[in-house]
Amino acid sequence: MMPEISLNILDVAENSVRAGASLIEITVSVQPDADSITVIIEDNGCGMTKEQVQQVQDPFFTTRTTRKVGLGVPFFKQAAESTGGSFRIDSETGKGTVVEAVFGLSHIDRMPLGDISSTIYTLVVFNSDIDFVYTYKYGEKQFVLDTREMRELLGHDISFSEPEVSVFIKEYLETNRLETDGGADI
Repeated sequence: MMPEISLNILDVAENSVRAGASLIEITVSVQPDADSITVIIEDNGCGMTKEQVQQVQDPFFTTRTTRKVGLGVPFFKQAAESTGGSFRIDSETGKGTVVEAVFGLSHIDRMPLGDISSTIYTLVVFNSDIDFVYTYKYGEKQFVLDTREMRELLGHDISFSEPEVSVFIKEYLETNRLETDGGADI
């Protein structure tokens, strides 16, 4: 099992990249009053059939040729459900996929959120041909990083992996996370 929720997000988002998505939306909503963390990863990739949705939740099924089992989604599901939360995948062939995991925030078995800023940074910088919309919520506060807006400001020919841009993205994510959650240990 992955030790942090952020690593599960990275795994699912990488599935979206492999599915040919041009837009991946990631929402992390920490709601202390509701005692929950909700993670939603939505893409406009190739989507899956109902049978594939069932198979992807089976730890003994994978479409990858580099290993015999696919543990990412089943472990993510188990991690959410073991905290009294829930897990669902909605997908339509040719339209995309939505994965939603809800965790009990104060549950003793909940893994930590982990370094979510570094996870989003990695996805954005190493997949600069894909647009990402990342929304981080804590209670009533939130911030959004939308790479489409960044492209409009910087120009479409600037890579997010360029040193100055890369440093800006990293600092933007971390500064805004701290302003949003006050440095809460999640």
